Amino acid sequence: MLGRLASAVVPALGRLTVTSDTGAALAPGSIIAANHTSLADPAVVLAALHRLGAAPVALAAAGLWRIPLLGRMLTREGYVPVHRNDPRAAQALDGAAAALAEGRLVLIYGEGGVPRRRDAGEAAPRPFRGGLAHLALATGAPVVPLGQAGARRVTSGSRPRQLAGLLTAPVRRPALHVHIGAPVRLTGDRASATVRAHAAVTSAWRTAAEHIGEPVGLAA
Repeated sequence: MLGRLASAVVPALGRLTVTSDTGAALAPGSIIAANHTSLADPAVVLAALHRLGAAPVALAAAGLWRIPLLGRMLTREGYVPVHRNDPRAAQALDGAAAALAEGRLVLIYGEGGVPRRRDAGEAAPRPFRGGLAHLALATGAPVVPLGQAGARRVTSGSRPRQLAGLLTAPVRRPALHVHIGAPVRLTGDRASATVRAHAAVTSAWRTAAEHIGEPVGLAA
């Protein structure tokens, strides 16, 4: 449902293209790790995945469940609430592990939130938190790196700028690109696994950014 909705809305906001590495696969029971740059990028990612026939369960901020209609949709889709800075935070990984065991795809943002930058440009993914690696190591699930670029051209910066960006996007129709990398198996300790996952997602992001003409040469 959410994927279909995103696939209907996103084309009105921009020009979405999708590419994949040789060997890229969205096998059941995989973790999709994406970079997070904007409040708009979850819709971009879901639209791209819907185009590829995938309907993931996503880990999302618990506050979204307080929005009546959206909260019901998230529950119906099996999304997992993340209670940040709360004793219940660890429960999100338990919910994600259960979804993987059922053969669902699980979408997770390793950075844990959007950047506070005010510009609309691209930047490499910020350091990942340990949850993604912990989930992959505990379940043995492969990690599919996903890089997205262009969502900041839809919404970024202060709240007034985000609203203005959203309202003008149908006229501007910015380029949006999602690139799917080949899956990786994380091994070792959580710290080294986190570094490897971050590197894989950064590589996918670079490819996505290059597709829309964003400079990435100086990006970490």
